[in-house]
Amino acid sequence: MKIYLAVAASAALLAGCGSGDPLATDAAGGDEKGTITVGSADFPESALIAEIYAGALEAKGVEVKKNLNIGSREAYVPALQDGSIDLIPEYTGALLHYFDEDATATDSESVYKALTAAAPKDLSVLTMSSAEDKDVVAVTKATADKYSLKSIGDLADVADELTLGGPPEWKTRRQGVKGLADVYGVEFGTFRALDAGGPLTVQALKNGQVDAADLFTTDPSIQENGFVMLEDPESLFPAENVVPLIAEAKADDKVSQALDAVSAELDTETLATLVAQVIVDKKDAEDVATAFLSEQGLA
Repeated sequence: MKIYLAVAASAALLAGCGSGDPLATDAAGGDEKGTITVGSADFPESALIAEIYAGALEAKGVEVKKNLNIGSREAYVPALQDGSIDLIPEYTGALLHYFDEDATATDSESVYKALTAAAPKDLSVLTMSSAEDKDVVAVTKATADKYSLKSIGDLADVADELTLGGPPEWKTRRQGVKGLADVYGVEFGTFRALDAGGPLTVQALKNGQVDAADLFTTDPSIQENGFVMLEDPESLFPAENVVPLIAEAKADDKVSQALDAVSAELDTETLATLVAQVIVDKKDAEDVATAFLSEQGLA
């Protein structure tokens, strides 16, 4: 589904301590026996799901630490592998392409199967949920009407006059600038680095600072602002089911069962509602997570 630090820099920071740095952790880090350190990417939905995972584990008596808002997977996957964190919510399609750039699977089941095969042996992909949140190229209604845009391919003849906004890594990712050109022949005149589908991106699209932007399908800002999500008939963006990614050494039965129980109760509609509570209603993510777990009998 995601600013982001260079992997070398993040690895150095993850090894140290720092009270205000999301990349810093206690000296014991994720290696402390019996403790699960839960991380997240640096956008609200990821942090919310991480809070849900943390609460579900605590309800089963697992000792939990949290290290949220780390950054993109280019930073947090190495953190999982060096033991700085143990667990993070992920998205099947994007994670598959991180591990295998040449992957061709697009539907939920095929993507999940390919992901479990592509994941390194020191990481475990647990049961995916039916909840899905995909990247989408969005434009304002005015832009869609002006250029008669319905699908991404419709941008091909006009994109060189337009500015695309997205997270920095979109400039080089297959599910980003490269794929837009390779799959749809869409090459924007300018790319503007913003946040991962967050308030900077939404504001830039609203204000006309960018003409098209990478947003997430569960984002309530799309409906609130009347943005148009362009269709993706060539499946540049594959299925993106929410899934726990955990260090293999920490995936014992108690932990796996607690996380699988969350996945069983999390669907797309529910996820969108929870995200709206955080983004629109400005509720604390931990409080939203606690209420969800209680309602589902998981707390």
